[in-house]
Amino acid sequence: MVEMEEEGGGFGKKITIGVCVMEKKVKCGSEVFSAPMGQILDRLQSFGEFETIYFGDKVILEDPIESWPICDCLIAFYSNGYPLEKAEAYATLRKPFLVNELEQQHLLHDRRKVYERLKLYGIPVPRYALVNREVAYQELDYFVEEEDFVEVHGQRFWKPFVEKPIHGDDHSIMIYYPSSAGGGMKELFRKVYTVGPEYAHAEARKSPVVDGVVMRNPDGKEVRYPVLLTPTEKQMAREVCIAFRQGVCGFDLLRSDGCSYVCDVNGWSFVKNSHKYYDDAACVLRKMFLDAKAPHLSSVIPPTLPWKLNEPVQPSEGLTRQGSGIIGTFGQSEELRCVIAIIRHGDRTPKQKVKLKVTEEKLLKLMLKYNGGRPRSETKLKSAIQLQDLLDATRMLVPRTRQGRESDSETEDVEHAEKLRQVKAVLEEGGHFSGIYRKVQLKPLKWVKITKSNGEEEEERPVEALMVLKYGGVLTHAGRKQAEDLGRYFRNNMYPGEGTGLLRLHSTYRHDLKIYSSDEGRVQMSAAAFAKGLLDLEGQLTPILVSLVSKDSSMLDGLDNASIEMEEAKARLNEIITSGAKTVQNNGSSEVPWMADGAGLPSNASELLPKLVQLTKKVTEQVRLHAKDEDEELASSDDVIRPYDQGKALGKTNIDVDRIAAGLPCGSEGFLLMYARWKKLERDLYNERKERFDITQIPDVYDSCKYDLLHNAHLNLEGLDELFKVAQLLADGVIPNEYGINPKQKLKIGSKIARRLLGKVLIDLRNTREEAISVAELKSNQDQDSISKKPEKEDAEYQSKLYVKTDDLRRISTTSNTMDQDDDDDKETKYRLDPEYANVKTPERHVRTRLYFTSESHIHSLMNVLRYCNLDESLQEEDSLVCHNGLERLYKTKELDYMSYIVLRMFENTEVALEDPKRFRVEMTFSRGADLSPLEKNDSEAASLHQEHTLPIMGPERMQEVGSYLTLEKMERMVRPFAMPAEDFPPPSTPAGFSGYFAKSAAVLERLVNLWPFHKHANSSAK
Repeated sequence: MVEMEEEGGGFGKKITIGVCVMEKKVKCGSEVFSAPMGQILDRLQSFGEFETIYFGDKVILEDPIESWPICDCLIAFYSNGYPLEKAEAYATLRKPFLVNELEQQHLLHDRRKVYERLKLYGIPVPRYALVNREVAYQELDYFVEEEDFVEVHGQRFWKPFVEKPIHGDDHSIMIYYPSSAGGGMKELFRKVYTVGPEYAHAEARKSPVVDGVVMRNPDGKEVRYPVLLTPTEKQMAREVCIAFRQGVCGFDLLRSDGCSYVCDVNGWSFVKNSHKYYDDAACVLRKMFLDAKAPHLSSVIPPTLPWKLNEPVQPSEGLTRQGSGIIGTFGQSEELRCVIAIIRHGDRTPKQKVKLKVTEEKLLKLMLKYNGGRPRSETKLKSAIQLQDLLDATRMLVPRTRQGRESDSETEDVEHAEKLRQVKAVLEEGGHFSGIYRKVQLKPLKWVKITKSNGEEEEERPVEALMVLKYGGVLTHAGRKQAEDLGRYFRNNMYPGEGTGLLRLHSTYRHDLKIYSSDEGRVQMSAAAFAKGLLDLEGQLTPILVSLVSKDSSMLDGLDNASIEMEEAKARLNEIITSGAKTVQNNGSSEVPWMADGAGLPSNASELLPKLVQLTKKVTEQVRLHAKDEDEELASSDDVIRPYDQGKALGKTNIDVDRIAAGLPCGSEGFLLMYARWKKLERDLYNERKERFDITQIPDVYDSCKYDLLHNAHLNLEGLDELFKVAQLLADGVIPNEYGINPKQKLKIGSKIARRLLGKVLIDLRNTREEAISVAELKSNQDQDSISKKPEKEDAEYQSKLYVKTDDLRRISTTSNTMDQDDDDDKETKYRLDPEYANVKTPERHVRTRLYFTSESHIHSLMNVLRYCNLDESLQEEDSLVCHNGLERLYKTKELDYMSYIVLRMFENTEVALEDPKRFRVEMTFSRGADLSPLEKNDSEAASLHQEHTLPIMGPERMQEVGSYLTLEKMERMVRPFAMPAEDFPPPSTPAGFSGYFAKSAAVLERLVNLWPFHKHANSSAK
């Protein structure tokens, strides 16, 4: 218990907190502990420094103020029936510290006064007009109402618009729709909750203006979306808090057409059903009370919050293992400035692919329809409309009956018809389209020239195209669990000295977080699950994905840039394997094993291939027998089976225990589907007619083996474990060499695939450095460079009560000329808020976090550039960015498995001169991901996780020696030749019509709004 010394120096007492509010605001019927106020007060009490006094309705309403309890700090706010003037008189008499001042609460009753106050403080409000009627339906000469708009004093407001009553407590808000009723509004209301001027928690709900529907979860509560506030919006939150002098305050934020506005201020408001917010609010209020009444006491937050001492550890906490790679800082003078992580998605179902050449006119016309009529351009079909078009065409082309197999000459026609059936079955799966998990590519292969209708000009028309249908690859329950746990691991281990403070760091202005994902559904959902763990969010993944994850397919998708080189690598790889060559050295070098052509391939690869085929057939036959039992109508091994039900697979978080107990495959895959998967592998791996192996199928065989050993071990498929061992030996050699047969080719392919991502990483590091230098320069001369607002005297007094010093608001201008279009807050004038209450290691520090979620190809490519960049002719004299031990460790790391990652952390040594290259140090670590073998029997932790079909994630490993020093300057010099130059990133465009307050941040907010999925017609090129 902490005791307070009285002024006389005698025995101390606790700080008393008076709760002078109507009882309904503290309690919630019989569910006393479910109310936010109760949750927060209980947490405050557990610190042992406070005593809470509840006034109660009888005292507030009936007793004179002279007999009200005396307290050091007062929580008092208006609600229906509350005697606000009486409370004001009590505060004047006893002079307690007020969290929310009482006089200004009168303003909140009148929305006209709220808007006037907001405008007085320069806080943006939506365009609005006042209509003052004495009686309902009173005719007014300045008010004109038409079918689709109203005019007030000549200002026209087109429907849909919102009408609000004058009285702040009246929530009879009406929405008026246009006659077309289609509507086009896509705004989201954000509810922002402040606790003191330096803390803001934000969440969103869909504006009812969109469709009049309030979205609710299964418990009947309105669906809320987590929100990352922009720097401008965080400044607005601070200004609302100060303008109305309400320490705890909720307000509605509206984003529309690239701007942010405050559209309502509600006064005292707490977030509902968020334990993270309750924790934060209690810590912030504690600091406010101690600063006001016991400034001599430390308000540092203990490492473990008092109310969490007896909490059980989360069951999946052990999923991510500690590694040797977190080097940490070299001393107190080093501070973390930036965390950049490139992360592979989590465990998924096997990816499926159907390839067929098509000559049917319906399909060729469809290709031209969606590629703009360009005969040599490929088409990608993903949207529901596009896939429905394809399904309609395919249904007309699929033969109604299957042909027999008597004639060998008909084999190709039969196979083509079967593939069309499979395309049709995939498209029909689930009865609805989920384009994120099914996509079709149509690539023209042959053309003819035909005469146009005018009889003079000729034009090209495609006559044959390659259709590629991809499906499967859905994030499993295990993948979701892995991603969420890795997010928690990052929260607790990547931010030195922060611990749970990262959550408060994030809620302040100090944490600049952006999350990017490729276009693949499994990657997006991995990013959302990771964000949930990192930020300790609650609820479903979809709202998190919608709110926090930005798609950037140009940076994180696709291998097109290196397709030619990759084909060359695969051809050379095939030559090495099938020739039975034992060792093939590159340029005669034998110094290190990873310099050889085909390094990592087993020496007996050519002998393993027939064994792989034989074992694949053995497993396939067993699955066929299971499938035959499941469906006696299975007539032959070539029947086409329907694929995964993606709708069922998506979002699953737990194993279906009943299915496992019944001896069925895990997830939504039945034996028929499982058999189709294995039969295709058997077919594609070895062409018996041509007696040819297809080594590109080796990764897919390995993928299916690993999936079934992990998720379907209960089926006891004989030979599957032996097949896995053979497939793993081959895959460990094949997969790394597909990205280059030797280091120089790996560097070339890696730089082509990851060029844009590398450019973005360099921009992240440079922007962090420029910002850190600006902070340092301002700190060295605060009197000249620091600016602060000069509010009225009463506001200055209020700020001092809330521990806000006059130099707390600092403006920092970044000096870099070329800014990344996505790092929007680097483009505008910035305001830094004093975050000392957060009690994290260094209060002035501003940490940038950039998370990039992608697929295996980009992880391999990025890693190859980082470790082999010194092999480029222009850098021959340089050592590798990765130390020798690191290179050896990477060579022995055959697989960068699910949830593998590369992390770059940049530290600033504040004791070194700004111009010294050693001012900024970059630390590189990587993790192999969940690469433990599913056959591992000697790992008790892994064995228990097998029960959950989940493999642990390996901890980070060092890429540099302990004590080594990789400067940012060297990092930039070594990587720049392979990265997209900053000037090649498209510049942000400022939309017309912006001026004044939003002039600097217009492009920023426009991009942010365009990313929001409710903006269906937003410019998709904006990032």
